[in-house]
Amino acid sequence: MTDGDQIYGKAEHTVFLSYSHADRDRAMPIIKALEDAGFRVWWDGLIKGGVHAAKETAEVLERARAVVVLWSVNSAASHWVQDEATRGRDRGCLVPVSIDGHVPPLGFGQFQFIDISGKKNRVASPEMQKVLHAVATLHDISDLPAQAPTSALPSVSRRSLIIGGTSAVLVGGAVAAWTSGILSGGAEQSSIAVLPFANIGGDPSQNYFSDGLAAEIRAELSRNKLLQVVGQTSSNNFREQLEDAADVAAKLGVSFLLAGNVRQASDRVRISAELIEGASGFNRWSKSFEKPLTNIFAVQREIAASVATALSAQIDDRGSSKEKQIGGTDSVAAFDAYLRGKDLYEAGISEETDRQALAKFEEAIATDNKYSAAYAAHSRSLAVLANQYAVGVERKNLYSEAVIAARKAVETAPEFAEAHSSLGFALGHGQLDMRAARQPYDRSYALGAGDADVLSRYAMALARFAEFDLADTIIKRSSALDPLNSRTFRSIGDISYRARRFEDAIKPYERALELNPKLSGANANMGSAHLMLGNEDKAFEFFSKEPNNLFGLPGIAIIEKRRGNDAAAQAALTKFSTDHGENSLYQQAQVFAQWNDREKAINALQQAYATGDAGMVNMFVDPALDPVRETPEFSGLLKKIGFV
Repeated sequence: MTDGDQIYGKAEHTVFLSYSHADRDRAMPIIKALEDAGFRVWWDGLIKGGVHAAKETAEVLERARAVVVLWSVNSAASHWVQDEATRGRDRGCLVPVSIDGHVPPLGFGQFQFIDISGKKNRVASPEMQKVLHAVATLHDISDLPAQAPTSALPSVSRRSLIIGGTSAVLVGGAVAAWTSGILSGGAEQSSIAVLPFANIGGDPSQNYFSDGLAAEIRAELSRNKLLQVVGQTSSNNFREQLEDAADVAAKLGVSFLLAGNVRQASDRVRISAELIEGASGFNRWSKSFEKPLTNIFAVQREIAASVATALSAQIDDRGSSKEKQIGGTDSVAAFDAYLRGKDLYEAGISEETDRQALAKFEEAIATDNKYSAAYAAHSRSLAVLANQYAVGVERKNLYSEAVIAARKAVETAPEFAEAHSSLGFALGHGQLDMRAARQPYDRSYALGAGDADVLSRYAMALARFAEFDLADTIIKRSSALDPLNSRTFRSIGDISYRARRFEDAIKPYERALELNPKLSGANANMGSAHLMLGNEDKAFEFFSKEPNNLFGLPGIAIIEKRRGNDAAAQAALTKFSTDHGENSLYQQAQVFAQWNDREKAINALQQAYATGDAGMVNMFVDPALDPVRETPEFSGLLKKIGFV
């Protein structure tokens, strides 16, 4: 260090210690260890009589180069300690320490803390050395004096910007210092996961806003072809994560994590974000924003652009300019309605909440009639209502509206991948026109190769066209971007199943069920794979476990028929046909085909096409329909749908 960095012997206190009075006995050895290491520590025991305590506390807190917070059951309940910790966090000099193993309170859970509970508070312990090293780093010191041996510690300058685990420093500052590039290697080094931002405003009803903000930043980063951005489903697995950054990064298969928190009050919003290197826990960039809510879009763009710059993946002009992001809006009201709708849609609780989501998307569109993302979400919401709840004319009308909304999304933002993906889905599933759906699906891939959900939909579309090699490539890419998404593994299994690689489908289905034992269709699809392999008992077991009887009972009907249990087979067919009405026509066709009743199978397929059953998009590659595949009626339906 230089003479200007010399701290020994100076009167100024550079370390601020925050703790609960109930923990004073535990705090004293820590104060001594810091002072023995050469740091001047301020704590409230130094306040002299006649001094304005609050004023002195605030002044030292603002000057301190390190704010060491001793978290415990007691301090976590202290508003004073939380306020002091908040200031340390916002100034980028927080060193969070747990003295009893207690986890920091809401708003600080995204920062790794150093646990010095029990005997780990001894000066020679590795944990206490991490505390000393973290404080030293904030003082630009790479070598501590002899009183605090550090032979086991790496020499790290302030440039390392360390946080938690390895140490616990959150250092603010301009990202320009990193424009020369953290990274020097291949694309896997520029992989990042955007973790859910914590809502620290105290109002759980505002969770949709912090979630939505993280999702928008994730979407913006995913458009950068130099980055690999983990999808939302996998990232959200760590919403309440208390794990070490290295463990989270390893589970997600990324080099970097972006974490943050949001506090919304009236017409203002406060956002803190930090970029963490997964392998070391080092903080590479951090910044806090306190802006009017109308500035939220500029904040989003600045965070995305700063992260991209820090990863040597310069974002294009649109990402750093004042223009809205592709598919976005400049209206705070429209944005808020969209985020509320998205929160309801992704919850998928019931028809009521799905219709509430639709209403919110409509509200967003009414507020900004050029909001492409809202149109795309509106289209998907209409498709869900049509597929799950509607029949007859209502279903056709809903699907027609879904196509109109998706076309509007494309019209308002031709470069928005999600708009094209939604249009492909609406044309394929809604109008059973796979020929027309192909072009928007292809375009969605060209524009959204970094979006896990866009990739997954495209891979499934390719599989329906029997383009299995390319489908395999695309779905593997989606899985790499969203490694904890159960639906992606179900899709991997589906592609193998439709390619008649039944054995290869088993492991992906198993993984899907490991991640989500209640995933709709996964047990039934596993049963279908075992059925095609001749494992009837195993197949029956999985069909019986399927929570959605529209998918489970057809398999049971097939197996009972093979076993000669005609009454049980008919009972299963009657049950799902009665429960789901014309929405079950495609599944009825599968059962009749496997019963070798070709006439009824073809009749059911023709009715399914006439009523717009979305299951028909699978008929070109469905092994269950192989017994009727060579009939002229089957070929005629393939032509109508656009497969041949």
